[in-house]
Amino acid sequence: MTPVSLAVRWNPIDWPLTHGPIPYAVLAAGWGSLLLLGLARGRAWWGRRLPAALLAAAALSVLVDVVVDGWWHPFPEGLPRYVRWWIAVALLAGCLAGFRVPRLRLRGRLLAVGGALLVLLMSSSQVNRGFDQYPSGRVMLAPWLNKTQELTTSRRAETVAAPPGKALSEVWHAPPGLPAKGTVSKTPIPGAKSGFKARDAYVYLPPAYHATPRPLLPVVVLLGGQPGVPEDWVNTAQVNEALDAFAAAHEGLAPIVVMPDQLGSTWANTLCFDSKIAKVQTYLAVDVPEWVGEHLQAAKGRGSWSIGGASMGGTCALQLAVNAPEVYGSFLDMSGQDEPTLGTRTETVNVAFGGDNAAFEAVNPMHLLTRKKFPDTAAAIVVGRTDDYFRRQQEKIYQAALAAGMKAKFDLMPGGHGWVIFRPGIADQLPWLAQQTGLTP
Repeated sequence: MTPVSLAVRWNPIDWPLTHGPIPYAVLAAGWGSLLLLGLARGRAWWGRRLPAALLAAAALSVLVDVVVDGWWHPFPEGLPRYVRWWIAVALLAGCLAGFRVPRLRLRGRLLAVGGALLVLLMSSSQVNRGFDQYPSGRVMLAPWLNKTQELTTSRRAETVAAPPGKALSEVWHAPPGLPAKGTVSKTPIPGAKSGFKARDAYVYLPPAYHATPRPLLPVVVLLGGQPGVPEDWVNTAQVNEALDAFAAAHEGLAPIVVMPDQLGSTWANTLCFDSKIAKVQTYLAVDVPEWVGEHLQAAKGRGSWSIGGASMGGTCALQLAVNAPEVYGSFLDMSGQDEPTLGTRTETVNVAFGGDNAAFEAVNPMHLLTRKKFPDTAAAIVVGRTDDYFRRQQEKIYQAALAAGMKAKFDLMPGGHGWVIFRPGIADQLPWLAQQTGLTP
């Protein structure tokens, strides 16, 4: 996008934050501020205070690595290198400003603090460019801008189901007055059998769901990454917009999409097993399907149900596909791992299974793929071309899925790990999901 075309888009919240002039302007301002923070007159600055600031920044950067990856350990795979780099740059700016501020007057102090804040903004912008969490201000403000609607739980006496050997789209004809868009609702899905305390789920109902007669639509369960919240699929991935576009091309038909919580809290890692941590497998294989059956009119049977996810959610989708194949007939794994982990196999087995490695192997998806055959399960494996860490694992999963008799496909997408892959990935895979669940031929 050129500066001219950007300028004519009057609403600033729609200006792109991950490409175009804005992130490059922030980058230039940040590096310029860092340079100015590092330049000062006097031997004391060059001989003592600048080296002290550099040493302090280096020490703090190491401390962050130790605390985040060694002690807290919120990411099993550790912080990405580029995130560590930009954290170090922000810390350097803070240290430089800290060593300058005491010897400056008020105006100089304000400029030093402002410069450090610009570097912090630059670092945040570059991390955002890597993950693509907020491609625009509108996405960043989505939790406040997006409105959910009350979930439609009423039932229709007249329904349309796909006859044997045909897809639903082959027998469905949209009635007049069909809504142009589907609805997004926020609703609790209790852990009735599992006891799992999940946060509220999000549910997308396509335009055709609101028609009379009502088509019995397939169900796709989508799981986000860790850390994360269920509404990431709506606010960040904008999956409802992709589904609306799909529905517009298919007479209002699209899958019902249920976006439950498999974490319990933003930073938790439940591993998606039934373990000492939580009974998340039971939640996703029993509680969620039973809730859908009680509150929604949808197609039944494993052939009409698919589970998908991104990152940790992709790993979870693989787990459910092989541990509960009677529920889910297909799965979408975007940038998942080859096995659930808290960091190491030993740590995972000790925390989740009390040190019982046999209990872990009994539900470990890669182990199951070597012991069982899944000829009636379809798999889509998606990963970023430059995502070296997860790509190696996804390639391993793909080969194991083929060896287990699955109808599997492997798709590489441009980019690394994050919503830069997950957002276009789910949109690209909607036709495949529709075919696997009997919505389209």
